[in-house]
Amino acid sequence: MEYLAVVVAAGAGFGVGAIWYALLSSQWMDAAGISKEAGDGNSGLLPFAVAFIAYLLVAGMMRHMFELSNIDDLAKGLVSGIGIGLFLISPWIMMNNSFAGRSFKLSIIDGGCATVGCAVTGAVLGFL
Repeated sequence: MEYLAVVVAAGAGFGVGAIWYALLSSQWMDAAGISKEAGDGNSGLLPFAVAFIAYLLVAGMMRHMFELSNIDDLAKGLVSGIGIGLFLISPWIMMNNSFAGRSFKLSIIDGGCATVGCAVTGAVLGFL
């Protein structure tokens, strides 16, 4: 059941990311410095596969951390997920973007997705 919970939670996080970037695609492309013409190119399925594998890794580690910390309900999972996204992943994104000379707006968009995605992932793990 724990492996299934990780897969379901990863799928929920992946879904949040898909919706997030669908809604913010033009703002993200602008912040990332990607032209519409370059963005229209078909990058294939590889980025999506990599993203889902990354969500599996994050959800698996979150489940492990939740087990060790007795985070065992939806509310605790939600709050813990927000904390992980906001205080662990988002600063790392901001640091990487800063060194790469990318805009702060890109860090806000990507960090926001990480925070909301981890919140949903945590809520699902807490619930299941």
